[in-house]
Amino acid sequence: MHDHNDKNSGGSSSSRASVPTGTRVYAIGDSHGCVAQLRALHQAILDDCGAAMIDRRAVVYLGDYVDRGPDTRALLDLLIEAPLPGFESIHLLGNHDLLMRDVLDGSGDSCLWLGNGGTAALRSYGIDTAILGDAASRTSLSDVLAAHVPAKHRRFLATLRLSHVEGDYMFVHAGVNPARPLDAQEADDLLWIREPFLSARGDLGKVIVHGHTPASEPQVRANRIGIDTGACYGGLLTALVLEGESQRFLQA
Repeated sequence: MHDHNDKNSGGSSSSRASVPTGTRVYAIGDSHGCVAQLRALHQAILDDCGAAMIDRRAVVYLGDYVDRGPDTRALLDLLIEAPLPGFESIHLLGNHDLLMRDVLDGSGDSCLWLGNGGTAALRSYGIDTAILGDAASRTSLSDVLAAHVPAKHRRFLATLRLSHVEGDYMFVHAGVNPARPLDAQEADDLLWIREPFLSARGDLGKVIVHGHTPASEPQVRANRIGIDTGACYGGLLTALVLEGESQRFLQA
């Protein structure tokens, strides 16, 4: 378990930004089926709060709960169980969650999903991935999934949000289009964008807290904080902790 304060990884800190008084926010990066790390991070959050006098505790999950990692099914179960009692939980939609959701409802591109780590999700539901050798069977993948994916998982994926705002921070999965106002963003950008967002140096309207683009450490810039630290690739799972004007990180 790692805990470090006000880490500044290669950029000027957005230390003037703040969250509402009395609120502590934990934002968790891309977890991708890494359920053991998420359990450990949840425990670190509970330990971090301890008996602190906080009016409101919120946890914002930045999406990409499925694919790539070892246990998509168990991770969705964990999130649905609301493992942080006393916390307001906000679950955002990631591009991987969208790919799986669209295949589930029959509207998605199964080849695109499977090519982006979906086979790991299939295995977590006990689906024999040998069926993927037959191109024709891919067209009925939604039927196969329907027989294995619990209704509560489908409901969870259907209710994920695109963004969330706390004070001077906006939480999204991938980022924002710097050419558009925050209230006019398109879902495709919020879920998939890398450039020109990652290189943008100007004021984006809020400090954007995002995942999607993995890095070895949190990326702290004046206008954005990236917290996908590659858990599914052997890296750490990161939580950004915001209270007042302070920023720090917990990792598992």
